Amino acid sequence: MNANDPSPIAWLEDAVESILRRGGNHVAIAAPLGLGKPNHLLNALYRRIKADPSRHLTIYTALSLDTPSAGNDLEQRFLAPFLARQFGADYPRLDYVVDLKADCLPENIRVQEFYFQSGAMLRSARAQRDYASINYTQVSRDLADGEILHAIVHLVARRGGSGGAARYSLSCNPDVTLDLLDALAARGKPRPLLIAMVHPDLPFLGGDADVDAAFFDSIIDEGTHKQPLFALPRNAVDISEYAIGLHASTLVRDGGTLQIGIGALSDAIVHALLLRHRRNPEYQEALLALRGIDAKTDPLVQRCGGLDSFRRGLYGASEMIMDGFMHLRLAGILTRKVYDDVDVQRALNSGEAVDPARMRGGHYLKGAFFLGSKEFYAWLRELQGEDYSGLLMSRVSDVNQLYGGREELDALQRRDARFFNTCMIATALGAAASDALDDGRVVSGVGGQYNFVAMAHAIDGGRSVLSLRATRENHGKVESNIRWNYGHTTIPRHLRDIYITEYGVADLRGQSDENCVRAMLAICDARFVDALVTEAIRAGKLPGDFRMPTEWRNNTPAALAARLAPFAQRGLLPTFPFGSDFNATELRLLPALLWLKQRVGKLRYLPDLLGAWVAGGSPDDAATCLQRLGLAHPCSLRERVLARIVRAALARSEKAAAPKNRTDA
Repeated sequence: MNANDPSPIAWLEDAVESILRRGGNHVAIAAPLGLGKPNHLLNALYRRIKADPSRHLTIYTALSLDTPSAGNDLEQRFLAPFLARQFGADYPRLDYVVDLKADCLPENIRVQEFYFQSGAMLRSARAQRDYASINYTQVSRDLADGEILHAIVHLVARRGGSGGAARYSLSCNPDVTLDLLDALAARGKPRPLLIAMVHPDLPFLGGDADVDAAFFDSIIDEGTHKQPLFALPRNAVDISEYAIGLHASTLVRDGGTLQIGIGALSDAIVHALLLRHRRNPEYQEALLALRGIDAKTDPLVQRCGGLDSFRRGLYGASEMIMDGFMHLRLAGILTRKVYDDVDVQRALNSGEAVDPARMRGGHYLKGAFFLGSKEFYAWLRELQGEDYSGLLMSRVSDVNQLYGGREELDALQRRDARFFNTCMIATALGAAASDALDDGRVVSGVGGQYNFVAMAHAIDGGRSVLSLRATRENHGKVESNIRWNYGHTTIPRHLRDIYITEYGVADLRGQSDENCVRAMLAICDARFVDALVTEAIRAGKLPGDFRMPTEWRNNTPAALAARLAPFAQRGLLPTFPFGSDFNATELRLLPALLWLKQRVGKLRYLPDLLGAWVAGGSPDDAATCLQRLGLAHPCSLRERVLARIVRAALARSEKAAAPKNRTDA
């Protein structure tokens, strides 16, 4: 903050001018990943430099969130009302993201990201060229070693009065900002301008995130630039994902530590943990049906996990805090507190009595950034008492690694850690591809995955668990996600640990290559095992007379669905385990539109589409859905065609659907 001007309060236009004055003709700024970006400020700066080719701008950031876009007329009719309701009709998209997706970013502007919104930049040549593959914990180091940064821009929360009398929170993103400032200072580099933009709905969280007004050079608190918080729609979870979640839940030890990511697979794990805690007899019954044997007899479960309800509770240490941690806290599972005192923590881990006077400041959850649903943001805003004080937002160097002088304490706190992450592809020898395709194009980024996998090997009792669906559909063709080799690796095979698909668990730690191959084949889809066996024999990793166990032939979608169908019908495995942001009509339309999307433009589905077109559907049954799409009263030939095909798709998708599941499990 300027010593001659004790008030940091500024207007957005003034903040832009201050950045331009500091940077001159070559401006370099950093912005937090995800939710913490002040979109209006970034757009104002971007537009100024885009309009002036004599200036240059570099933006260092990650996870630039953007709303979904429609691919055709029907998708647009479905998405537009939902997006307006979910994100707000006036949500300010990031201009640089719009231009990157269109591959028309100006030559005088560069955006270097180390993590993409999944799949968003696969078709952007500029984004692919400027991507930087960096472990999350090393971003601050690499930025500090690079060019001079002129500003860090940040969305913040405010508590108390205004100006210098208030306190501010970095809220969703203390992660890299704090580490970066320290790294710049250590190298003797100038401190960039810190420009904050106050968001009235951003939760005020403590820990390292809690700062005073003097931390910033400028605070924009106008109230005129509205930016709805980017809220992720809650996920649907299918049977294969539930199977993965059930398998994963058996590996969590009561009294241990949990790290989980985001998405349907993570939701499935959380839901399975809730079933284990709240509806244990039904949970164990579902496990028995899924595995065909009592999971209590599984040596890995006996050694690493458990099946009983949680009496001691879990501690959360995760780079991302998301909805799942909220559900676990509300259910009374996320209750194990840790303390920043080595002696106290060592005594607690050993079961020794500790003087209550020494057990102060304990926390049940530590994270570096958060992102989630509207419900999650509301929960964070309303936290009080120990629920509030026990949730710490921290710099990423504290969460994602054991180094920095806290090794012993962190290892004690994170006892029996289970680091759950997802990957796209796994090889039969235990390597994983999680962030990029075979040809090197980046889907997302490594983020903190490598850090947590490595940490699992460094903590006594720690385990890394990588989950993946056994198959994927690519251009209408089913492919295996377990391959012999893949052209890109995120996690090397020497860090192999535990893999989970819907068909089971493969424990690879410390195993020979032959045993690894056998374990991975056992959780592979049966349609692809023969080809993998041939590859393994050719490479000398299986004996020439190897014969496949009969039970591997049962690893099929149909057999899996049959095993879990009774539990889905009883409401134990609902389509939307944590509620849906879609209304009833939209939920009915979704499978019909998906049915169409899978078939339109694919020659092999032409008879299916023609049959549906001829058969049509009941106009009365479809009236509400057609109204939602603006097709209740078609005014043109095109709209009449769309209305008929929607009726047909509704009839076909509903005929093919299993009995509807309850969503209140």
